[in-house]
Amino acid sequence: MSVNAAYAARPAQFGEAEWRVRVDLAAAYRLAAQHGWDDLVYTHLSCRLPGHEDVFLINPFGLAFDEITASNLLLIDTAGQVCDGSGRRANPSGFAIHGAVHRTRADAHCVIHLHNPAAVAVSVLACGLLPLSQHALRFWNDIVYHDYQGLAFDATEQTQLVDELGSHPAMLLRNHGSLVCGRTVAEAYVLMHTLDTACRIQLQAMAASPCLCLPPDDVLARTHAQLTADPAPEGEIEWPALLRRLGRDCPGFAT
Repeated sequence: MSVNAAYAARPAQFGEAEWRVRVDLAAAYRLAAQHGWDDLVYTHLSCRLPGHEDVFLINPFGLAFDEITASNLLLIDTAGQVCDGSGRRANPSGFAIHGAVHRTRADAHCVIHLHNPAAVAVSVLACGLLPLSQHALRFWNDIVYHDYQGLAFDATEQTQLVDELGSHPAMLLRNHGSLVCGRTVAEAYVLMHTLDTACRIQLQAMAASPCLCLPPDDVLARTHAQLTADPAPEGEIEWPALLRRLGRDCPGFAT
């Protein structure tokens, strides 16, 4: 399946803009499953519905990531109410995180929260993410941390989390997982891929030797500036290639 074919196979009940977002979000779920980022039926990827500030798409509770399709994504509002008339349900704890971010970050059209093992492992390290690789330098001075407070996110903790997140693109939730925000699904996915790769490189380096080589501060600052210089959303170049791969491997995502 080509990229154009994925977007063109639109059921009549969905508008063109909504269908494109549905296809992209379903693709991100399938890609996450291929990376082993899924955690049974838990964790979530969400995206704001185009033209609506308070409604977003998310996975129905009980479906695995590799079962997600463009048409079976759940529509939910930032108050936690399912609003597509399907009677299905979302994971309440997942909504708590995603709803809080979508309510407060106008630029966070796509939010990805995972329990990816490498990110969880780095989250428990007191040092957090170190600038050991070019991947990690994307987040130099641009990643924040949220201390673990249990499973349920009450209103007080939601406020604390979004205050800590601020305008940053990424967060490590201590002892829990990872969170990234993107202006598009493609941007959020590429940021998560970069963060996960940085975490895996760090764990491998730390396991190999306690002696780690970090670039000097001026190099860190210059490289981060270079990596974030383009004002366009990240992922625009990579995303069509990823969709073409999915079209070959599992074309059902765009149904």
